Amino acid sequence: MSLYDLIIRGGTIVTTEDSSSADIAIADGRIVSIAPELTGSSREEIYAEGLHLLPGVIDAHLHFNEPGRAHWEGFATGTRALAAGGTTSYFDMPLNAHPPTIDADSFDLKVTAAQASSLVDFALWGGLVPGNISHMAELADRGVIGFKAFMSNSGIDDFQSVDDLTLYEGMQQAAKLGRIVAVHAESDQITTLLARRAREEGRTGIRDYLASRPIIAELEAIERAILFARETGCALHIVHVSSGRGISLVAEARAQGIDVSCETCTHYLVLTEEDVERLGALAKCAPPLRSAQVQEALWRQLSMGNIPMVTSDHSPAPADMKTGDDFFKIWGGISGCQSLLQLLLTEGYMHRHLPLSMIASVTAEYAAHRFGLFPHKGILAVGADADLAFVDLRQQHTLETADLFYRHQHSPYVGRVLHGRVVRTMLRGRTIFLNGEHVSVPMGQLLKPIT
Repeated sequence: MSLYDLIIRGGTIVTTEDSSSADIAIADGRIVSIAPELTGSSREEIYAEGLHLLPGVIDAHLHFNEPGRAHWEGFATGTRALAAGGTTSYFDMPLNAHPPTIDADSFDLKVTAAQASSLVDFALWGGLVPGNISHMAELADRGVIGFKAFMSNSGIDDFQSVDDLTLYEGMQQAAKLGRIVAVHAESDQITTLLARRAREEGRTGIRDYLASRPIIAELEAIERAILFARETGCALHIVHVSSGRGISLVAEARAQGIDVSCETCTHYLVLTEEDVERLGALAKCAPPLRSAQVQEALWRQLSMGNIPMVTSDHSPAPADMKTGDDFFKIWGGISGCQSLLQLLLTEGYMHRHLPLSMIASVTAEYAAHRFGLFPHKGILAVGADADLAFVDLRQQHTLETADLFYRHQHSPYVGRVLHGRVVRTMLRGRTIFLNGEHVSVPMGQLLKPIT
């Protein structure tokens, strides 16, 4: 008779194919058996009747700003929020930390900081900026998940946007190294000149900022990045696409055989430009929030399967950076990683009847496939890490400031009614969050793509 470390009994297991009631046996941090009414003994049993068990979320796009700017958000507070939201792995972006992750030394600094404080597993993006192409090989050797470039101003002085030649040659190098390049796709010429014109004319309000970053700026940059990907053979990922038209460009390129993927973020799916006027700086981001009509087009693209993953783009800052009379100067970033799964369960599953299998795919399995972590991450299957989010779909609650585990307890989602409370989060077979409390010491490990 088998002896397991843990058996989870009676839960409804959600995969990208379907949902079914079964037991899960875990040994040495991995799933070793899934079957109804498992036999065998275990050191511990958890009864999960009435709960849905989803793969632990992989948030492939967020900013924790450590080292150097942990007073914005560090690994300790950020990963507490992730664990509370059912996220068990994240990919930290290279900018906002100081120094940014653009060479081997800065990578090592960030790994040391994350290993000391992270409650969940992590991967690191390396930067692609002017002057660091010679460092890309050492970053790949260290294990970066990919390289991130800005096609418009990043807002951070020590992380410059790429000119076309840097992006083209960086993508050539990334292709040789077998790493993906992710781009923030907005035309710098369009956004910078529109912003400059508005400010010179004294137009510095919310609507002026929104008008300075039109959809055409996103579309032009996406098309240019896809052209470079076609020419270089580089795998390309377009982050935080804000419009259905942008998603269509990616889907068309993929149908032509170009190795390109994309994501959108929860804020584009649940907030609109009217919310920016209502909430102010809490809802400022780039690309900006769009109209309700554009948002509905995003939902259609998601339901059609053209948006394979959803991320939070959690980009926090202290309250004093989110105030001011000039909306262009205010820090642009939304705090939302804790709410990623619940927002999709609320707006996608409950309100739009998207299947739970799709929620599991866009929050976990696709990212694991795309970034070389499959089959160890992103799925509830024999051999995979036992990373699980236990969700009670019967529960709903209004998100309050006191519920947030961020360093700075503000978010545009406060006051929103959310469905599907995360009651337990498990990382590699160990409970790290249970009924509102964190019950684990930092145990996050560096994830490297399987090549």
